[in-house]
Amino acid sequence: MAWLQGPFLCGALLGWVCLSAPGLAVEVKVPTEPLSAPVGKTAELTCSYSTSVGDNFALEWSFVQPGRPVSSSQPILYFTNGQLYPTGSKAERASLLQNPPTGGVATLKLTDVHPSDTGTYLCHVNNPPDFYTNGLGLINLTVLVPPNSPSCSQSGQTSVGGSAALRCSSSEGAPRPVYNWIRLGSSPTPPPGSMVQDEVSGQLILTNLSLASSGTYRCVATNQMGSASCELTLSVTEPSKGRVAGAVIGVLLGVLFLSVAVFCLIRFQKDRRKKPKETYGGSDLREDATAPGISEQTSVRAESNNGLLERPPSASTVTTTKSKLPMLV
Repeated sequence: MAWLQGPFLCGALLGWVCLSAPGLAVEVKVPTEPLSAPVGKTAELTCSYSTSVGDNFALEWSFVQPGRPVSSSQPILYFTNGQLYPTGSKAERASLLQNPPTGGVATLKLTDVHPSDTGTYLCHVNNPPDFYTNGLGLINLTVLVPPNSPSCSQSGQTSVGGSAALRCSSSEGAPRPVYNWIRLGSSPTPPPGSMVQDEVSGQLILTNLSLASSGTYRCVATNQMGSASCELTLSVTEPSKGRVAGAVIGVLLGVLFLSVAVFCLIRFQKDRRKKPKETYGGSDLREDATAPGISEQTSVRAESNNGLLERPPSASTVTTTKSKLPMLV
């Protein structure tokens, strides 16, 4: 039995190596550049793969809207156990060009594409025991839509010397349209800088308006699928005489009020400077003050006799003030 040990050990070793060897890696290839298709047409998204197709082979196509994570994708169709199962809102328009998709290619065909079909498509191949890659490919699809008829509007002060803003916007269009304003007719060309437009937002700014600024303006929205336009008539008017008169009267009244205020302030300052500053203490006595109990007549006579010989006062020249207080007996 010794001669049997060698082949037995070799066979066991070979079996262990075969069981421990990894399976083939699933490799999925998709276009690296984003795809596009006109609205209403058919889009074909190619997905190729390499693997040893077996009984457990499965294929799935799914879709995720722009700006959302891949984990929120929704199934379109899947192939398993030799059967193809379309599903979801795109089931009636989705199919595979290769059915069954077991030859290494699984191209998704989507007919009558809608603007809502714009997004990311996922091709996922699952073939146990080939678990050594995720077997996933991503394709970005853009459905091209021409711009619809834009809407035109205006705002601002449309009188001489004022400013106005003209706006233009389309609710549809992929890729996003650009906007261009043109002035119709043979009107004089506006001075440089008086017309400024933004092709992205579709806004046209008109400054320092004049009567020559009046006219018809057309906005054209354009992308690679086509163009659409709208028109707007701008009427620039002269300021009304009532407004001008009111503004002049307002200015004159303001100047008059300011002049009166300045005059009053200057007059007040002058009066304040002319007013004497006299202060009297409670204990100060004036030289010409009349003593209590003596009338003004006595004071005047005393002043008139100043410089004469002093004479004793007589009864006729002295006036006394009788006390109004009652006398006690």
